[in-house]
Amino acid sequence: MLGLWIAVLAITMPFGSKLGESTRDRAVDYLPGSADSTQVAEIVADMPGGDTLDGILVYQRDGGVTATDRELATRDAGDIAGAYELAGGRAPQVVPSEDGTTLMVPFSIVGLPDEDAQLETVEGIRDEHVADPPEGLSVELGGPAGIQADSEAVYEQVDGTLMYATAGIVTILLIITYRSPFLWLLPLVCVGVAAMTSMAVVYGLIQAFDLTVSSMSSAMMTVLIFGAGTDYALLLVARYREELRRTPVPQDAMFRAVRRCGPAILASSGTVAAGLVCLVAADLNSTAGLGPVGAVGVLCALAVMLTLLPALLVLFGRRVFWPLIPAYGSEAKRRGFFDRMGTSVGRRPVLILVSGTVALGALALGTLNLPGNLKQEDAFIDKPESITAMEKLKEAYPEQGAQPIVVIANADRADEALSTTRNVEGIASAEVSRSGGGHTEITVFAADPPQSAGEDRAINDLRGQLDELEGADAVVGGLSAEAMDLAEANSNDRKLIIPLTLAAVLLILIVLLRSLIAPLVLTVAVAASWGAAMGIGGLVFEPVMGFSGIGGELALLTFVFGVALGVDYGIFLLHRMREEAVNGADTRTAALTALRRTGGVIASAGVVLAATFAALATMPMVMMFEIGFVIAVGVLLDTFLVRTYLVTSASWLLGKRIWWPGPLAKRVETPPAEPEREPEPEPAGAAAR
Repeated sequence: MLGLWIAVLAITMPFGSKLGESTRDRAVDYLPGSADSTQVAEIVADMPGGDTLDGILVYQRDGGVTATDRELATRDAGDIAGAYELAGGRAPQVVPSEDGTTLMVPFSIVGLPDEDAQLETVEGIRDEHVADPPEGLSVELGGPAGIQADSEAVYEQVDGTLMYATAGIVTILLIITYRSPFLWLLPLVCVGVAAMTSMAVVYGLIQAFDLTVSSMSSAMMTVLIFGAGTDYALLLVARYREELRRTPVPQDAMFRAVRRCGPAILASSGTVAAGLVCLVAADLNSTAGLGPVGAVGVLCALAVMLTLLPALLVLFGRRVFWPLIPAYGSEAKRRGFFDRMGTSVGRRPVLILVSGTVALGALALGTLNLPGNLKQEDAFIDKPESITAMEKLKEAYPEQGAQPIVVIANADRADEALSTTRNVEGIASAEVSRSGGGHTEITVFAADPPQSAGEDRAINDLRGQLDELEGADAVVGGLSAEAMDLAEANSNDRKLIIPLTLAAVLLILIVLLRSLIAPLVLTVAVAASWGAAMGIGGLVFEPVMGFSGIGGELALLTFVFGVALGVDYGIFLLHRMREEAVNGADTRTAALTALRRTGGVIASAGVVLAATFAALATMPMVMMFEIGFVIAVGVLLDTFLVRTYLVTSASWLLGKRIWWPGPLAKRVETPPAEPEREPEPEPAGAAAR
């Protein structure tokens, strides 16, 4: 097995390293092909000169720009006109602000064949015209060109930084969990193998099916592999340690461990993969692409943890647990923490269930405090140059937006389209940029700032009036229009994917538990923990962190990940509970026994999973921070409140009815008067010690 995985790694490494080169992070790559802004981007790319690079040089001096500053801006405009091919053949104009503190030089460059050429051009303009301004004068590059370059620079840091941050977090937690100088390394090596294999498979999917994979999707896959893979390793190692105390030969102990915990791990990974596959139905390309990417990561982690990790553990034998080696015939230490939890549930199930439900409901009210959609200017935790440039333009030119809106119309109706555009309320200016291929491009500026309510109204009115212009086939695009189309696509996807995910998870639980009531209890519980986590986000994002918006995909992605991953721990609990019931225990005793015997290892796994998703908070993008925060909080709520108290309390109160309509619901039970206290085998984890 070890030789097999060495061969797999040798084959996949060259391809896995290419994944970062294949990710796409432009908004237009995320959008469905039917969106107006997508059609605009496709038509513009096919026009003479190809896609445009729209940028704005911003010059600002606090005491007012000088004649020398104006000469510098004019000279820079001439240099850009001489060095690049400009849309419409017009040289950039220097536009002063009314307060005299700011100059702007908008330009639109064509003839750049691809994104790499565009980024190289931005870098050249910054080196030549921005890098060394005169004393007292700030010079910055804004507009779509600057934002695109700054976003690309941030995304380039994501994969490496996130990989190191996640690996560091997992390493620390594994060392604390196992308290061994060697054992922590084996799961970490296996996670690394799973990550590289996953990246190679995803790269193959991109090449074969033109799958849209964003840097955020790649980052989410990395975190998912580290979190889920480490969880599977914790469960396997815990059972292996238990079997080593009962079995003299490590190979036999591992065989028994895999056979007994393998089905639960398979069911867990299957639930996560099924929930992620539901994302394929999304209209948004980036969301649809995340589905197979995440599923590939989970399945690769599963394959590695059930094959390579057992092989490594057997090769190293018992000594890998040094200094806490589980000797054959020894007894695990008794624990009291989860035993006391079970006792409290058995004595006050109604109080615990009601108070826990009220607490989740109260936390969920925090969703009312969630801010609106995240604007592009607020997407970075540390604002780059392009964003500060746009903020200066917003203050200095309140009468005109500084971000172009692009209208594409049939060339033979271009004059009518231009006249209609100029007459739309909220439009400050409109000019023909270029024509070709039967189309004409019109560059439009709104009277209101980018992504403001006023600009959104202007774009909607513009689209409505152009739709009435027969024969023009006019469509409206640009960054602001793309943001609007993204928001609409996200809204439609939520209405479809959330019910689909719930149905898929519920179906798998019904098949696994052979019941209707137990799956419903578990599904409602994890959905409630997601709602509470979103509510906590509402209490933190704007009041504490100062974020002025939430990402459009936040609700959908955190729901899919939160529910799918939260159900994992419920599966381990209820599967063990059903096993105890099948072996003759009454349902109430089975519920408390399952809590005692799964509590420690699942608590450790929950902490690891939450910590890995919390690593997203180290990223410089607000959207990633928000996703990592909500999922991490949801996992912790599910681990220490929902699964431990609420699901166990509900099971205690329902008794055998929780298995309805299966045969376990029809048997005669005589529950004990007091909950039994049982010793629990020692699982891996600090809580176990």
